[in-house]
Amino acid sequence: MAQRQAPAPQTAAPTPAQPATAPALAAVPSALPATQAVLDGYVRDNKMPGIVGAFGLGDGPTMFVSAGKIADGATAQKAGPDSLWRVYSMTKPITGMAAMILVEDGKIKLDDPVSKFIPAFKNITVLNGPDSLASHPAVRPVTIRMLLTHSAGLGYSIVTKGPLLAEYRRLGIDPAQVNNDLEAQSRKLRPATLEEFANRVASVPLMYEPGSRWSYSIGLDVMGRVIEVASGMSFDGFVQKRIFDPLKMASSFWTVPQSEVPRFSTNYIFTRAAMAQMNPTLDTSKIDAKARLPLDAAATSVWLKPPSFPYGGAGLVMSARDYDRFLHMLQNYGELDGVRIMKAETAKLGMSNLLPVGVTFAGTVASTGGNTGGPKMGFGAGGSVYLEDYPGGAGKGTYGWGGAAGTVAFVDPGRHARGTVMVNYFPGETYPIRTEVLPAFLADAKRYRAQ
Repeated sequence: MAQRQAPAPQTAAPTPAQPATAPALAAVPSALPATQAVLDGYVRDNKMPGIVGAFGLGDGPTMFVSAGKIADGATAQKAGPDSLWRVYSMTKPITGMAAMILVEDGKIKLDDPVSKFIPAFKNITVLNGPDSLASHPAVRPVTIRMLLTHSAGLGYSIVTKGPLLAEYRRLGIDPAQVNNDLEAQSRKLRPATLEEFANRVASVPLMYEPGSRWSYSIGLDVMGRVIEVASGMSFDGFVQKRIFDPLKMASSFWTVPQSEVPRFSTNYIFTRAAMAQMNPTLDTSKIDAKARLPLDAAATSVWLKPPSFPYGGAGLVMSARDYDRFLHMLQNYGELDGVRIMKAETAKLGMSNLLPVGVTFAGTVASTGGNTGGPKMGFGAGGSVYLEDYPGGAGKGTYGWGGAAGTVAFVDPGRHARGTVMVNYFPGETYPIRTEVLPAFLADAKRYRAQ
């Protein structure tokens, strides 16, 4: 895996590419008072040690809001724009846009069969039913489009059940890391390369016929292998060269350097929520709902050691500043600070509904990075897409996704707005951050745009 020296943390907001078309709110202490109040409340009520938000309107400077610290304890740093957080499934939109760059380069096509890049996918099969691994040949090939939109029929250890889950576990099809204890077990079975990972995935029956329905999956992890083959580079090396370096995203890591540990958050687990999830029949009423335990402390984190391979579905640690730069590029349809990452039509395509004809997306539970309810949605390259305006929420065309540890990000190109929220705890849906922070930001944005 490609490695790089850690740069010094950034201390200033990026310079706008063009004259601001929105108020320079970042210079005003109470620029986003409603948003700040929500974040302050989370920390005041001991719901989390700290939280950071990064928001943008038009081409004005990014507005950062934060509260608390990156960990419990008197010596922990204050949470801020350059604190580091495990973004888990917020890695998926980055992998998706890396794939779109290769579409623009002519190296892949959305409806190319995956077997063109991973020959093991030529003979895929589909389960006859959920109670065994008995299977039959698939009626059509898995395509790039299906990998990007979770419509390939692949499973995921966090949602798959029964014999298929057991087979995933037996083959080490577990492209994620949580802490050192779990990683020690996973390493015994997990393949050591993206190539072997993709080949093992292809050897297991699909849950559903390719292109027949939306089902959250390891599709973006398999996409990492396609990117390797199509680009002739390592997957993480391609992302570094074509996205991170040109966007000056200096705080995005597959492996956190030791020098950056002081700004790296600790990931927590809430004991009541976790116990209830593991054992639904357990009476957890006497367990303190606020009680949290360190699940992955920064100083000894599993993320300080290289992963088995770069996980395109859940592999990155990033700062709010960096993720905002990625979103700002998408808000500008492929360009930031005078540097173009992709053509405008490519960015628009990646943020459009790419689902195969007849497939719909109705949302998914927050623990997987998404949500249920709200507007009619589709799915683009690694993230959901609003197909209609949502009263009191984001507008039609809004693209984004969230992470298992509570993070969330969106870009609303039509309204020239974007937002990122960084926290780190399991279960990610313990508190309704996604339904509380966004309305507060939109209220702040409406008020300032009216001035």
